[in-house]
Amino acid sequence: MVKWAGWIIALAGLGHTLGSLVEAAPDHAGAWFGGVWNLGDYPEMSDATVAWWYSVFSFGPPLLLIGLTVLWLDRRGMTPPLFIPWAMVAWVVVGFVVDGPSPLLVLLVAAGLLLAGARRTRRRENASLRADTASGARIES
Repeated sequence: MVKWAGWIIALAGLGHTLGSLVEAAPDHAGAWFGGVWNLGDYPEMSDATVAWWYSVFSFGPPLLLIGLTVLWLDRRGMTPPLFIPWAMVAWVVVGFVVDGPSPLLVLLVAAGLLLAGARRTRRRENASLRADTASGARIES
């Protein structure tokens, strides 16, 4: 479950980043390399500045890193902390309310998989603890 969630998150981040770059870079890359910070200030941002925030400085690269981190944790037998799926749920819900449906609703599936994986891990740990206690094994903190 956790592995699938990691792949979904990583692919969502990669897809957004590459898709937005394919869409924005042909028209605006020249302006970006000329100095993004000279393109205009908020709220009078130029189209090149908006494209920069939509692509390179969007949530896509951090989302890719979160997905890769989830995969890294899973390979080591570790369950990601619960703040990751709950933060994704909050973020996607706010985005849905403000902007309407988007392909990023798939992140709700990833969050559900992470929550289910955490619950499964907790059950296993509790069962193991009960088995150790029942067998008389000493538990040290």
